[in-house]
Amino acid sequence: MTDPAFEIFRPVAGRSSVIFASPHSGRDYRADFLARSVLDPLMLRSSEDAFVDRLFATAPQHGAPLVAARAPRAWIDFNRSADELDPALIEGLSRRPLTPRISAGLGVVPRVVSGGRAIYRGKIPRTEADARIAGAWVPYHTQLRRLLDETRARFGRAVLVDCHSMPHEALEASLRTGTPRPQVVLGDRFGAAAAPDVVARIEAAFTAVGLRVARNAPFAGAYVAEHYGRPDEGWHVIQVEIDRSLYMDEARIRPSARFAEVQRALGRVVAEIAAIDRDDEVPLAAE
Repeated sequence: MTDPAFEIFRPVAGRSSVIFASPHSGRDYRADFLARSVLDPLMLRSSEDAFVDRLFATAPQHGAPLVAARAPRAWIDFNRSADELDPALIEGLSRRPLTPRISAGLGVVPRVVSGGRAIYRGKIPRTEADARIAGAWVPYHTQLRRLLDETRARFGRAVLVDCHSMPHEALEASLRTGTPRPQVVLGDRFGAAAAPDVVARIEAAFTAVGLRVARNAPFAGAYVAEHYGRPDEGWHVIQVEIDRSLYMDEARIRPSARFAEVQRALGRVVAEIAAIDRDDEVPLAAE
């Protein structure tokens, strides 16, 4: 399925309880958005999870769908609640409690990109924010929920792997002296968003290809993990953050010389995760 804001790459035969999603890798920057922003295109891309959809692109080959954003994070953030509206950006909002994400300028319609750099000069109309939510955010989450429901109905549970990247510098504050820097951070909301066996299996898939893995620090999972992570109801969500310096030139936002190597390694990770329920007692329906 193709939507102006996202794409769903479905396998020929669905044979996995896992769904992969890349909500921040969209890179379709509309001309009117570029014209309106005070930032140049490279700065606008600084909060984008560049190339993450390509890193996990083999998911359909292993029987799992991949949901990939086309709309950029600087324009609409699919990993935020639709009511995380920023009064410092959007005109006509009544006074309301502010979440830390809104206060930081990172609501559903972001005010800033990485480094706190403002996207616009002044505010945008409420009608414009509502149009982005109705035209992009709502269809994305409608389809994501449908996939979760369909997968749980077929396999007994659904495992959503929400794929992201993290700036290399983001780990500096979380490091203890002498502690190896993690290359992958798995967020399960400290056990609230996924069952322990699911998280352990996913962690083992990354460590098997030589990647160092940490859990929940500094990223425990945002809206998608909070909202859809209901392990008691058969919905498990794990947010995956991968160190960008492994595969890209962060300053120029280009794949690095190691991109193909990391892509191959993550292809093995995807294959292992997609098989998470094929060797246990969860039945596979007939194709």
